[in-house]
Amino acid sequence: MLWDMLPTGKQPGGAPFNVAVHLHQLGVPVQLISRVGDDELGTELLAFSAIKGLDTHLVQRSATHLTGVVKANVDQRQEVSFKILKSVAWDYIQHTDELRAAVAGSRGLVYGSLAARSLTTRETLYRLLQIAPFKVFDVNLRAPHYSREVVKYLLRQADLVKLNEPELTEIMGWLGQPATDLVTALPWLAGRFGLQAVCVTRGAAGAALWTDSQLFTCSGFPVPVQDTIGCGDALLAALLAGRLAGLPPATYLRRACAAGALVAMHQGAMPPLSPADIDALTSSTLT
Repeated sequence: MLWDMLPTGKQPGGAPFNVAVHLHQLGVPVQLISRVGDDELGTELLAFSAIKGLDTHLVQRSATHLTGVVKANVDQRQEVSFKILKSVAWDYIQHTDELRAAVAGSRGLVYGSLAARSLTTRETLYRLLQIAPFKVFDVNLRAPHYSREVVKYLLRQADLVKLNEPELTEIMGWLGQPATDLVTALPWLAGRFGLQAVCVTRGAAGAALWTDSQLFTCSGFPVPVQDTIGCGDALLAALLAGRLAGLPPATYLRRACAAGALVAMHQGAMPPLSPADIDALTSSTLT
C-alpha cells in the first residue's frame, strides 16, 4: 500500500492495494492487510481507501517508518519501470491475533513476492500462509527485491499463481525448464509446485490459464491505452471474482482480460471498474 510517483503526479498503488480495490469494485468482500506511516501520505492513502469503500481496519500505522513510495516511469511504449524505496512502513507488518482471525475466516489470501523482501513482513506472511484456506500468489519480480529461494517457497504455498511471461521464463529457467510453449510449461509448473491453477498475463495479447487439467486462452481486447499500470492487478481481481462466483474458466478468463483492458484505458491503477463495464466490453468485442 503505497504511492506511485508518476511524471503526472502521485497515484495510490501497490499490487495488493490495486487488487483489493478492484475486488471490492467487482462486489467481492475484501480486507486489506498492510502498514502505512503515521504521516501525511499514510493519512491520504487511508482517506482514498475510504472514498473507494475499502475496509482498511487491518492496515497498521507506523510511528517509525514512512509510508511506501515508488518512483514509476512510463516510456513511449507505455511500459513501466519502478524504483521501489526500501525500509518503509509495509516492510514492517506485524503479526497479530486480529490478522490471524481475519485470514482464518476468509475465503482466501492474496499475496505477492514484494511483501517478502523484508524479514518482519516476510515472517508475518509465512505465518498467515499456514492458516489461509486458499492462497493466491501474485508474482511481482522486481529486482533486487526478491530471491530464488523465497519465490520458490511462496510458489510451494500457493494454490493459484498469476505471473507475466518474463516472470514465467525466469522462474522456469531457475528450474532448468523451457517456457516457450505454454501448453507444456504451465502444466509442468503446476505439477512441480502442486498448483490448482496458473495464469500468465501476456500484455496486449491477453492471458492464458491452466486449471482443471486444461489450457484456456484469451487474446487481448483492442483499446486505446493511457498507461498499463495496474492492468495485471485488475485482471487478477476479475479472475478471482469469476472463480469465486463459480463461472467456467473460459468465461472468467475472458472477463479478466477485459478488466485489464479497461484499466489500460485510464491513467492510474484504480479507475472505476464494475461488472457492467466488463459485460459491455466482453459483449461488444470478439477476441
